[in-house]
Amino acid sequence: MDAEAVEKLQRAGLKVDQPELLRVAIQRDENKKVVPPRGEVPVMGNEGLVLTTLKPISQLWTGSTVPPDLSRTPPPQYHPFLLLLESTAANYCAAIGRPETDDEFERLYRQLRRRPDGTDPHPLFAYLQGAARLYMSLRDVSQAEFEAVVNRLSQSAKWHSSHVGSTNYYREVLQGLFGA
Repeated sequence: MDAEAVEKLQRAGLKVDQPELLRVAIQRDENKKVVPPRGEVPVMGNEGLVLTTLKPISQLWTGSTVPPDLSRTPPPQYHPFLLLLESTAANYCAAIGRPETDDEFERLYRQLRRRPDGTDPHPLFAYLQGAARLYMSLRDVSQAEFEAVVNRLSQSAKWHSSHVGSTNYYREVLQGLFGA
């Protein structure tokens, strides 16, 4: 958790008590092309949009909580984190006007788990990082919990994949949950 980020978002009028209702806004350049966030993360709530600097994921790990097995239905306390990450993925697909493939979702989630502060040429990676950084700025999350949540998403994308180029994860999970 990052008390400084919490205070900044609260001062800007955003309600931080329900992080799953916040969004990492998808940004476009002057040519309407989606671009990854640079430096500041665009955080949006019903109250408006705030550009805020958030710490890297590895600096936000708190404590040593060991998560339960998330391979089945995750316990309710993990739903807000999962929802924030998946809503970011759904919003990104809506912004570009097409779904990413199951394989690409799996790769991006796996990359996020393995290299949380790393880079990837795919713009969605930076948005997923931004969503994780936002959630972890508002709630205590151990490294093991972070890895378990992101691994759960990677496994979900893999499980939905039926063939090269399939978009089942988007259609059956993201679109079903968020109407993207």
